[in-house]
Amino acid sequence: MNINKAYFAGGCFWCMVKPFDTYEGIEKVTSGYMGGHVDHPTYEQVKTGDTGHFETVEIEYDVALFSYHKLLEIFFSVIDPTDEGGQFQDRGAQYQTAIFYTNADQKEVAEDYVEKLKQTINRDKAIATKILPASAFYEAEEEHQDFYKKNPERYAKEQQDRQHFKASPTD
Repeated sequence: MNINKAYFAGGCFWCMVKPFDTYEGIEKVTSGYMGGHVDHPTYEQVKTGDTGHFETVEIEYDVALFSYHKLLEIFFSVIDPTDEGGQFQDRGAQYQTAIFYTNADQKEVAEDYVEKLKQTINRDKAIATKILPASAFYEAEEEHQDFYKKNPERYAKEQQDRQHFKASPTD
């Protein structure tokens, strides 16, 4: 097996595990924090928005079975890449979207994907998803791992709230 890592910030990490976790070739999805200025932050610190971290998932995948491009397709299918204030009902810098690349190939694939995406969205909106170099990844506390499995009712409520937010006019 040739395992690689990818990092995506897509709003609340509770909602970002299941979309990736269900595919063959995805070995592990871990919730955590990336991009901030505090070493070993806690959930309580990150949720204030003051640490500079994004809620992020680390995806370990077998490159023989799963492409980075496919990971990007999944990522962009579950976020609003034009929302610069967070994601859906989750507001704040810690819930903004980002792709954290680990090498030049990931950066190039992500940049190409975003360029093509720009051609398919409303021209009045800009892509807010940042493409940034990966930095230290801090694993979130155990209660945040596999949240959709441990707390299915709360996870379902989060998904319902996301759908309601998407359906509500924002103007």
